[in-house]
Amino acid sequence: MMKRKSFALAAMAAAVHAAAAHAQLAAPAAMLPEVVVTGNPLGSELFELASPASVLQGTELFQRRGATLGDTLDGLPGVAATGFGPNASRPVIRGLDGDRIRILQNGAGILDASSLSFDHAVSIDPLVIERAEVVRGPAALFYGGSAVGGVVNVIDNRIPQAPVRGVTGRAETRFGGAGREKATGLVLEAGNGSFALHADVYTRDTDDLRIKGFARSARLRAADPQPVEAEGVLPNSASRSDGGAVGLSHTWARGYIGISRSGFNTVYGVVAEPDVTIDMQSSRWDLAGEVRELGRAIRSLKFKAGSTDYEHVELDAGVPATRFRNKGKDLHVEAVHGDIGPLRGAVGLQLADSDFSALGAEAFVPSTSTNAKSMFFFEELPLGNLRLTFGGRHERTEVGSEGGGNVPFGAVDLRFGAAQTRTFSGNSGALGAVWRFMPGLALAVNGSYTERAPTYYELYANGPHAATGVYEVGNSAFGKEKSKAVDIALRLQSGKHSGSISVFHNRFSNYLGLFDSGNTRGADGELNPADAGDGTSLNTGEEILPEFAYRAVPARFRGIEGEGRFRVFERGGTLDLLLSAGYVRADDHSTGQPLPRIAPWRYGAGVEYRRDRLSARVDATVFDGQNRVAAGELPTDGYTMLNATVTYRLPANGLRLEAFLRGVNLLNEEARNHVSFLKDIAPLGRRSAQVGLRGQF
Repeated sequence: MMKRKSFALAAMAAAVHAAAAHAQLAAPAAMLPEVVVTGNPLGSELFELASPASVLQGTELFQRRGATLGDTLDGLPGVAATGFGPNASRPVIRGLDGDRIRILQNGAGILDASSLSFDHAVSIDPLVIERAEVVRGPAALFYGGSAVGGVVNVIDNRIPQAPVRGVTGRAETRFGGAGREKATGLVLEAGNGSFALHADVYTRDTDDLRIKGFARSARLRAADPQPVEAEGVLPNSASRSDGGAVGLSHTWARGYIGISRSGFNTVYGVVAEPDVTIDMQSSRWDLAGEVRELGRAIRSLKFKAGSTDYEHVELDAGVPATRFRNKGKDLHVEAVHGDIGPLRGAVGLQLADSDFSALGAEAFVPSTSTNAKSMFFFEELPLGNLRLTFGGRHERTEVGSEGGGNVPFGAVDLRFGAAQTRTFSGNSGALGAVWRFMPGLALAVNGSYTERAPTYYELYANGPHAATGVYEVGNSAFGKEKSKAVDIALRLQSGKHSGSISVFHNRFSNYLGLFDSGNTRGADGELNPADAGDGTSLNTGEEILPEFAYRAVPARFRGIEGEGRFRVFERGGTLDLLLSAGYVRADDHSTGQPLPRIAPWRYGAGVEYRRDRLSARVDATVFDGQNRVAAGELPTDGYTMLNATVTYRLPANGLRLEAFLRGVNLLNEEARNHVSFLKDIAPLGRRSAQVGLRGQF
């Protein structure tokens, strides 16, 4: 089965290698004065945070919702998306992805397999979320070493924290787009001021994505001609999903406590393989509470606890091939202490453990367990127009492998060796300052040091990974990944004008990355096998794959990003000018060679007009070509993405109704996301239109 399933990607990898050798000759979010809870346990406005952050909510979230979390957030300052086809996409922040980006749901960590492989979807559907907060840059202080690149926290109010009186709700439906999406979500809340009930349900169906031209890029077609080429439609990219939740909480003047049960189900095609689909289910329990005004020593105490049972099965022509499971628990406790003079602060504790298994013919990692315990503190010192913040975190992580014995029928898989456990003690710290040196202007500086324990796949991977068409090899001798980062931002907030510009530098002494080793492997692990002439081993008949090994290299990530909203006029209506730009440069510091899948320059401008019930917005974003590529990558051509949205608030008694019409890729460009592993076989969607309706009561 491995031979047939991974043939397409193996062929693509070989063609990319050959072509790469020959080749060697969005819309900014409005700056809102909202309190961001993700970047500061004390709560701060965006303007006051030392770390750069963005908030997406309300009408803008309604208009931008995509089928995946990555697509929904793509285009925020510093944020891109992995884009393994239209159904699996994680956020990428400042060039960092995977387990360096911490994804939270209502402040609690999600447990799925999305960081293990690009084809694994995030187990959150954007349809029912109310708000998304994105912290760009290291946030390991509050959320552990896996937040060295940033944090995404989605908030859905499944455990109501404030009193609810009567019945409220919202419903949303949308149709169209390049995937002919049909999606509907319903959220209801009811309460008597003391007890509150939340319920939500959603469903989403998409067809195969319509594209401009061929699925495979011109460079790939030239390097690897095929007799039949997919054109106009991206094969095996359809999906269907549904889910929902029920939550109950008790609220009172000084706090709340509540519980919720939620489920997420999806079945979608793996674009890289025409006969492979993923059938995914995730269910979780959440418990959360907070008590305020406890006393002088401890002012408030809050906690969040979650338990997740995740599973997905990869089906090859309808037959189960590999089963992935992840079961785990997470507990986060924070206490805000009483003021010590002008000093305000909080201390916290976090406990997390998970058990992961991948069983089947194509498992490339053994069954593993990860257990992490950590403590942190955070302090804030206001000094007039200057606000200082500082804190630290200690984390102890155990990552264990069951070795090669945990495979079907009691067989022994020698690739995974003997059972072993690695233990890591990590320390992280951060120091920040926000200086309001003029009315409406502030300078924010944030520096941090982070230590991250390697993940189970960085340590123990040893097998063919069908999703990427390579043979992955980990290194169980890895030490902690260490990095130092600094971010400097200038912020504007004056009347109807707002904006920011940031420069950042993140330096890793031992960045753990997956690199082409130059070797090949048979699917059974045979090193540099002789080729029988058809891409299979002469000795065993197994398919031959390029070997990619995790290595620790000194690496630098540096760049600049900016956004702005400026009021042009107010004459019966308002007209705002929107500007955005972003750039990341990442390389192996020892050799100067580029790191893979780094987004090119992106810059854009737009206008938004509002009058009474009507709003209209047009955005043009230019993506430069990316010619600075890593070994095994092909360059990507530039393109311009032109989008437009018209929203109208319908008159309705006691009900707020909004309808929108959105046009995407109006220039009908052949657009390829360089951040995507599949950029050369899966372009973005062609020109399309989508309509939607949202009601609130």
